[in-house]
Amino acid sequence: QVQLVESGGGLVQAGGSLRLSCAASESIFSINTGAWYRQAPGRERVWVASVVSGGATNYADSVKGRFDIFIDNAKNTVYLQMDSLKAEDTAVYYCNAEIRASISGRKRTYWGQGTQVTVSS
Repeated sequence: QVQLVESGGGLVQAGGSLRLSCAASESIFSINTGAWYRQAPGRERVWVASVVSGGATNYADSVKGRFDIFIDNAKNTVYLQMDSLKAEDTAVYYCNAEIRASISGRKRTYWGQGTQVTVSS
């Protein structure tokens, strides 16, 4: 059973950068789409960014121009590069990916376990 393993969260000062990674736990055929969501304390989970492999990216207005989402299929990983971080970016970040585990397999959607990002002002 494929799992998505997140890493890269932590504590950073405002204005700093972090790169989140979301890696498939075993060898797969491809990642077709990837997305990141976040959930701040006491608030609902919200969409942050999404990407189609080899294609378009989309971002929430709150992160546009500061965050970059991309897929590295050679590493079976979805990344979120976060620059110019603000205190309001503090949240647990969750990745989501549509994966084809084998060339003949169906596409399935998986979620990561979440990683904490804390930005101090």
